[in-house]
Amino acid sequence: MSLYPWQGELWQRLTAERERLPHALLLHGPAGIGKRDLAMELARWLLCHAPTAGGACGQCPSCLWFGQGGHPDFRLIEPASEAEGAEEGKKGGRRITVDQVREVVEFLTLTSHQGGWRAVVLQPAEGLGIAAANALLKTLEEPPPKTVFLLVSHQPRRLLPTILSRCRKLAVPGPEQATAVAWLRDQAVANPESLLAESGGAPLLALDHAEPERMARRERFLAGLARPEREDLSALAGEYQQRVGEAWAWLIRWLCDVLLCRATGQVRFFIDHVDAIRQAADGMDEARLWAAYRQILSDGRWLQHPLNGQLLLESWLIRYADLGARR
Repeated sequence: MSLYPWQGELWQRLTAERERLPHALLLHGPAGIGKRDLAMELARWLLCHAPTAGGACGQCPSCLWFGQGGHPDFRLIEPASEAEGAEEGKKGGRRITVDQVREVVEFLTLTSHQGGWRAVVLQPAEGLGIAAANALLKTLEEPPPKTVFLLVSHQPRRLLPTILSRCRKLAVPGPEQATAVAWLRDQAVANPESLLAESGGAPLLALDHAEPERMARRERFLAGLARPEREDLSALAGEYQQRVGEAWAWLIRWLCDVLLCRATGQVRFFIDHVDAIRQAADGMDEARLWAAYRQILSDGRWLQHPLNGQLLLESWLIRYADLGARR
């Protein structure tokens, strides 16, 4: 485990006040910039027997326990059914349960194993339901000495005011584009600029998006959007019926790019498909384009429901294709 290149300055600020860290720190910012990893590294550093300004030593018993996932003075709370998914439209449970919170509260009533710091990383904090949040409030407000809660949030506005009021909020910045591109190249990503653009400047999302099978699915779907009049839209929807969330995210970004292209001649997300987007935007009625975008964006709420994915996606594709058919 190590810091990302864009986190050095923030790390120095945090480690300069080891003994003055707040008992509850809310790390917030966009998904895919490394907030969870930063929280984990900070927890490891707090528990280390020989920490330095650069981080944990990596060799003491505490660091070895941490690396093996069995440190007695550390707890990681994540949604019970799956780790937090950063990608839009991903199905599945994303709630932290009351039982998980109660287990941590009970853990904090016990004496520290090493007689030093204890750390709890909770992410995503917006995964706390009302009952789970209420179960955490008293401990979050008055934790035992030398206990630090590190909450990670992509969407802090979704947190209960009672949780927000008990935390010191710290915005985690994303990297500059040049830094992110250089890091992605170091990870052997072949087309870092385009993937970074698609990911909204989030390098960890871009790295996930570089997976070859996903890239093949992306190119196939975007090819269908580029020429919908030549595409069997029912067949295309059938190909992606098990990945409707993924297809919805591509369609929303494509529509954003078409709207932006009409207004400025530029694109934001699919910079490797500029010509196709300009051709798609040519002659489309802007009012109908906005209406389709808003409706499909709103329909994203159905991604969490067990509906027929193929029919849902097919309806969106037909509406999109109709925008060009009535030019």
